[in-house]
Order: sequence, then structure tokens, then C-alpha cells
Amino acid sequence: MVRKGKKVLEVRDLPPGEEAAASTTKTLVIPGDHIPIKVENSTGPTRVRVGPGLHQEQGELVAVKAGILQKGSQNRWWVEGTQKKYVPALGESVLGIIASKHGEFYRVDIGSAHPASLPILAFEGATKRNRPNLEVGSLIYARVSLANKDMEPELDCIDPATGKAGGFGELKDGFMVRCSLGMARRLLDLRSPILLRLAETFKFETAVGMNGRVWVNAETTPHIITVVRAIQVADGAAAEDVIRRVDQVLRTLDDFMDNS
Repeated sequence: MVRKGKKVLEVRDLPPGEEAAASTTKTLVIPGDHIPIKVENSTGPTRVRVGPGLHQEQGELVAVKAGILQKGSQNRWWVEGTQKKYVPALGESVLGIIASKHGEFYRVDIGSAHPASLPILAFEGATKRNRPNLEVGSLIYARVSLANKDMEPELDCIDPATGKAGGFGELKDGFMVRCSLGMARRLLDLRSPILLRLAETFKFETAVGMNGRVWVNAETTPHIITVVRAIQVADGAAAEDVIRRVDQVLRTLDDFMDNS
């Protein structure tokens, strides 16, 4: 229907899931589309959380980029497109590289148009006497604590729910691989077939940033390479082809282990 010259979409109820869970009903949106979801006066479990690609306008959500409308856990909505440049959004987890050190903060490259700032006190237990000592080039896992189009983004390494590190902070060892922003969101789904298939074969750990960066660590270098390669070959693949590609990577690992 059309109301006051605005294009209003019909949005069906999407199934619940993790942050990156894709819906079975795909709604394509373009800039200017109004999403009939009331944002004002929403509290508690019904509170609407606005993610990338959407903007709040007069109590409704308006698409500001083209893509597929998505709904995740905690009633979070966003638009998943094919853009490569990351646009920071409040509360998102990102992988950043320390670009420079200053008196009271670090400058961090998170792959966005502008670098982010990370206050030295934005760590668990940090004080003016007990400061973290991060070197230029260090890799960190952080949370976007400030995202505004008129200000540079700001990060912290504290879980707001607990006041603890909660996995945020410097990431040592391992390897960082870049992927598409859509792929990063899919990897955050606990039902991700890629990580589930790999976990059936060997143990590893990951830290997935919504800015299209993934940190991987495992007991051996071949296992790290296998996870990295699986992510790369699955990125952009059709859903029905993902497992086949991951299995090909696993067979390569088996051949290497047999010959070593």
C-alpha cells in the first residue's frame, strides 16, 4: 500500500535465531523504504534494536541502503547488502588493529571510513596506573560503544552485561582472515554449517567481527589454515554448495596429515 507518498513494505514475522540467523522470508529493500515496525515506546523484550542499513524516522524504520531485511535475536533489525566498507553500529563486535598510540587512547583500524578510538580505561580492571600496553599492529576484539555519523566511532573491551572482559581484549597468536560482511554475520549464527562441520573434525576457536574480520586459532598450523580456507571458499557460495566446499578443504587436510 502507499501512504503519504511513502513506500511501505509488508514485513512478515521472521523466525527467531541468533544475531546472524537468516530468515526464510526474504524482503528486499531499497533506500527510502519505510519498514512498518514501531520503534517508539518499545521496551524490554519488544524493544527494537536498529542495525546497519536502517534509520529511525518518526517512530518507524527507514532503509538507507539496498539489501535484504534481516531480523536477529533481541528484536534486532538490519539490512544485509553486498557493500565491503564497514559502517559501525552501536553494540557490534569488531576486530581492530592498533594503528597508533596516544596519551589517553588508541587509534584503531576497524575497516570503516574513519578509524575508531579506544580509551585506555575501556578495559576490565584498567586504571591510570594499571594501563594496558598494546603495541601498534596488535589485534583486538572490541565492541562499538559509540556510533554516530557525525562523530568518529568509539570502542571498548568490556561486556556491558557483566562489566567484565567477556572475551574482549587483545588476541594473541592465531591468524586473522577477511571476509564479506554478510559472511561474518552468518558465521555468528550458532547454526552456521561451516563452523559446525569443522568442529566435527578438530578443535579450534574463533572471534568473529561484524566488520568482516575473523580471528582463528587452533592447536596446529594446518588446522588454522583449514579453518581460514573453509571460510574463504564458502564466502559467496550458494547455501547448498557450502558443505561440499568445506568437505573439499577437509579432504585436503586429511591428505596433508597422511603425507606428513
